[in-house]
Formats: sequence, structure tokens, C-alpha cells
Amino acid sequence: MKQIKLDLSKAFSKTGGFISPDIFDTYKQPTEQLNTALHKKSGRGSDYTGWVNLPYEISNEFLTEVENTAKTIRAKNIDIYVVIGIGGSYLGAKAVVDALSNNFAHLKGDKPSILFAGQNISEDYLAELRDLLKNKEWATCVISKSGTTTEPALAFRILKQDLEEKYGKAEAQSRICAVTDASKGALKTLANEENYKTFVIPDNVGGRYSVLTPVGLIPIAVAGFNIRALVNGAKEMASATNTSVPFEKNIACQYAAARHALYTEGKKIEILVNYQPKLHYIAEWWKQLYGESEGKDGKGLFPASVDFSSDLHSMGQYIQEGERLLFETVISVEKPDNKVLIPEDTDNLDKLNFLAGKNIDYVNKMAELGTQIAHVDGDVPNIKVEIERLDEYNLGQLIYFFEKACGISGYLINVNPFDQPGVEAYKKNMFALLEKPGFENETKMLKDRI
Repeated sequence: MKQIKLDLSKAFSKTGGFISPDIFDTYKQPTEQLNTALHKKSGRGSDYTGWVNLPYEISNEFLTEVENTAKTIRAKNIDIYVVIGIGGSYLGAKAVVDALSNNFAHLKGDKPSILFAGQNISEDYLAELRDLLKNKEWATCVISKSGTTTEPALAFRILKQDLEEKYGKAEAQSRICAVTDASKGALKTLANEENYKTFVIPDNVGGRYSVLTPVGLIPIAVAGFNIRALVNGAKEMASATNTSVPFEKNIACQYAAARHALYTEGKKIEILVNYQPKLHYIAEWWKQLYGESEGKDGKGLFPASVDFSSDLHSMGQYIQEGERLLFETVISVEKPDNKVLIPEDTDNLDKLNFLAGKNIDYVNKMAELGTQIAHVDGDVPNIKVEIERLDEYNLGQLIYFFEKACGISGYLINVNPFDQPGVEAYKKNMFALLEKPGFENETKMLKDRI
């Protein structure tokens, strides 16, 4: 199996706004040192760097336990598995499941469908989900370190009641899996009382870095995918980006360096580009990973994403000719899973016979290459990340590659990549407006403002 390739050739240039090769070379020492800081836990936020060596630490016994739990759930012949969580407790699993699933699995009747709750506070969303579940066989996994995060806690309170009313308390308990703290918190207390099957969220792994913990592995396994291959891919990339691998061969160091070099050249937005619809939620996960890790202290690239070629007919105009404050990182998939050949047409009214006999992916690849050339000509630097195919092994590589580069990138701009203090601001205001006990002073202050 191939290792991920990083191509920086379309980000290098002597013109302003691109990367100067001489400047790029100066990143060798700092990125290697910061990579070492991640491994030695000597950098900021080191209490949350458990993900760095996680691929090596995942035991065969643990994977067997996850697989057996998934088999037990699937043996109930469920139609739907509802995963309750928000942020990193939702996006990682969603990204991997979507990337590996048939585009039309929901219409083909593949079981179980993996649906999500607690990732928003939309009354219509939850009402429509509950209505769907009434006539379906279902089970749920609730993911929360504390059990008190508002969005998932609300969803679980309601869906737990629905599950108990449908199946009775005893059977409902067998259909609930809780991924939570090892020893404390509201969800852990409830799980102990109700005898739910439980898995632990490691204390030293933050939510956005948690795909390879039970947070991601339980839903991915229930969906029927190979979690061992996913972990092996991550292990391969962990080895390829270890401290023993020099800058010249270490693609995580190189990607972090390229991003920072472009940032210092005035690029404020990084757009993650894909040409495969299945990668849409990989981009959503990536946006949380980099946005929440770097966006603090008035610093950080703004992470955005587009789905090409569809967005070339909307966002493409801005990217080509708008303000020159952005660069693109393209995820390119070398081999599709299927082959569709373009037929010859006698009338040739669409003038496409010149493509007869070629497969659709060939056209997609030429659109990708043509777009990269056009955007570089339009002063948009391009970075290319190529994976062999969309499978568990390659996704494991991709996830770990982005995580490692993110840790180094955060250290390059001198922020703590493993906290998210700004996330608490909206929560405090929301609790005050909801008149939560203990927020009386804040409630008064906000009501005076509005």
C-alpha cells in the first residue's frame, strides 16, 4: 500500500505571495524541534497530546472489544444507529463513515444507517429524527466527557426516553452505549446506574483529535468498516512523521512549514479542496481541527472548504479572481473504486465523442489539474495531498497526517493547539439567557444589554 504524497511544487514561486524555496528551507530546524516537543510533551498543552503515540498504543484486545460490541449491536438487526455528540464527538466518525460508504447507501437500504443527534439544537431536526425512529429498529451511542454539554445532553434525554418507551427499560439499556469519562461526570454516573456498555474517552486526547479512540471507532465499527485497517494506516503515518524522520522526508513538518510560510506572505485563508463528494465531511472535520487549534490570540489561518467540480461553478469565480488572500490544499484520490466508460454517440450533439472510451475519473483528474494550473496562474498557491484510494488504511494515514501537522502548525504560530477557550463564550451567554441557576448576574447584565 502506498503512503500519502505531499506535492508543494505549485506553492513555490519567486513571485510575491508564494513560497520562496530559500525561506522554506529555514523551517527545517524549527519544525523538527516542534515535532520533538509534541513527542516529548514539552510544548504548550502537552497534557492533551495523547493522540501522538495513540496508534502504537491501541491494543489488539481493545480492538476486539470494539468489534464485539459492534457485532452485538448489529445482531439486533437495527435499521439506524444514532450517534449523539457534537464537535469532535461527531465530526470524526461522520467523516470516516461518509468517506467509506456508498454515496446512495441511504436509498439502497444498507443497514444500519449511521445518523447523528446532539450536533445542533434544531427542534425540527430532532422532531423529524424521532418521527423516523418510531417505525425503525434502532440503538444509540452517546458520546460526552461530562454528560452535561447542552446539545448532546438534550438529545440524549429525549432519545433515551423514546428508546425506553419503545423497548422497555431493560432492552433499552442493552441498546445504549456510552463513551465518556473513566470515573466521573453525569454520563458516567448514569451509565453505571443503568449498566450501559461503556468506553472511555482518554483524558489526554481532546475531542478533535479523538477519531482513533472509541469516540470514532465505535460508530465506524457499527457501520461495518475495518477499524484495524484504519488504525494501521494511522500507525504507518505516525512512523512516517516521527522525530527520526528528517524534514526533507517528513510530510507533516513540510505541510506545517508551507502553511506558515504562506501565512507570513499574507495568505489568511486555507481552502481544503476535494474532487470526491465522499470527502465533504473530511473537510468539515479538518475545519474543526485547524480552526479550533489555531484560531486564538488573534492568530491563525481561517480554514474553509469547497467541493469541486460543483463549487467551481459558484465559488470558483472568487477563488480565481477575488482578493488574493488565500491558498488551496487539494486532497487528490489516485484510484476510484468504480469504472464508468464514456460511450460513443452517433449524433454527437454534445460534442463529447473526443472523450469516448475514456473513464469519468480521467475527466475528473483533468479538471483537477486544469483547475490547479488556472488558480496558480491567478496567484493562488496550491498544495496537493494525494492518497491512493478511499479506504480505511488511507483514511487512517490522512487523519494522522493532518493531526500531526496541526500540532506543529499551532506551535509555529505560538499558540496552544490543544485548548479552545473561545468556545466557552457562547455557552456562558446561552446559559445566562436561559436563566440557568448560578448565572443570575450574567443574566441581568445580558438582559440590560438587549
